[in-house]
Amino acid sequence: MTTAAIIVAAGRGTRAGGPEPKQWQRIAGARVLDHTLARFRAHSGVDHVLLVLHPDDMDRVQGVDTVAGGATRAQSVRSGLEALEGRGIIRVLIHDVARCCVPDMVIDGVLDALDSCKGAAPALPVTDALWTGDNGTVTGVQPREGLFRAQTPQGFYFETILSAHRAHAGDAADDVAVARAAGVPVTITVGHEDNLKITTPDDFARAEKILRGQMDIRLGNGYDVHRFCEGDQIWLCGVSVPHDRGLDGHSDADVGMHAVTDAIYGALAMGDIGRHFPPSDPQWKGAASHIFLTHACAMARDMGFDISNIDCTLICEQPKIGPHAVAMQAEMARIMGLDLSRVSVKATTSERLGFTGRKEGIAAIATAALVKA
Repeated sequence: MTTAAIIVAAGRGTRAGGPEPKQWQRIAGARVLDHTLARFRAHSGVDHVLLVLHPDDMDRVQGVDTVAGGATRAQSVRSGLEALEGRGIIRVLIHDVARCCVPDMVIDGVLDALDSCKGAAPALPVTDALWTGDNGTVTGVQPREGLFRAQTPQGFYFETILSAHRAHAGDAADDVAVARAAGVPVTITVGHEDNLKITTPDDFARAEKILRGQMDIRLGNGYDVHRFCEGDQIWLCGVSVPHDRGLDGHSDADVGMHAVTDAIYGALAMGDIGRHFPPSDPQWKGAASHIFLTHACAMARDMGFDISNIDCTLICEQPKIGPHAVAMQAEMARIMGLDLSRVSVKATTSERLGFTGRKEGIAAIATAALVKA
């Protein structure tokens, strides 16, 4: 382990408004803190992440290395640094939890700069005109040349910044201020406009827009057909429906569940049921179709996707689907681990046209929407 990231999340963030501190408020489907954690956990240049929390919040996160912070930001950062001492850390990134949209390129720039300097931090040059003012009136103009808007993560060699914090008395605006007070030069790296710090209520909407724009949304379609055969029941969307015939298939021939399963595989670009459960393999003869659907759902989640919703249409003249549609919806939702409101099962006829119109079999069409935040 050589590079650690300390995420400072011990503040109360009252200017941001809302029912609780900003790091615990939800945007784009997750808490602000969760988005920030995900950025650093996923970065290939970061070996370990430490979260500095308010003492009252220590039980609100699981599976993350945590330490209690102090009354000021500087005290919280020092708590994080002290917790990492003796753990083989060479470089450390210190980041504000409220900067949940930090792009990889900003993190990359700081890490690259540390190859040749002891401290580095991202910033953007000030481009707007600057005024001084009093009581709502402009009192002067401030030159903007040489001025920068500071961002995080701010990176340092671990021993360098730990010594600087131990020698620093009182609070500081950021860790660059602590480093400079100890005589450590800090290189400016390239910041990014998306790397905003949530400070006021309006910032939540802007951060949400940035995060939503980075979502991976997938759509997949599935289509399946099974012919009628001798029998006295049909499996449709996990429900046994009494009928004077059955459906012919290698498995239980649940045409609706097969279409939904293929829609999920399609959204993942992972083929179809036949690729994962080949009909040439005798172990799948007569298999329950929920095995296939459960596999597709697990694969989606393993790849980082949530199943937003599925829509399945059964096409047949007989049997009548309406009396069983609610039960089918409930069973599909149960198997997929989804809320009922995210599962649609409906039916139509083909106006007595084609093989379904001639009552020779049943077809199903399905669409699945997958989202990765």
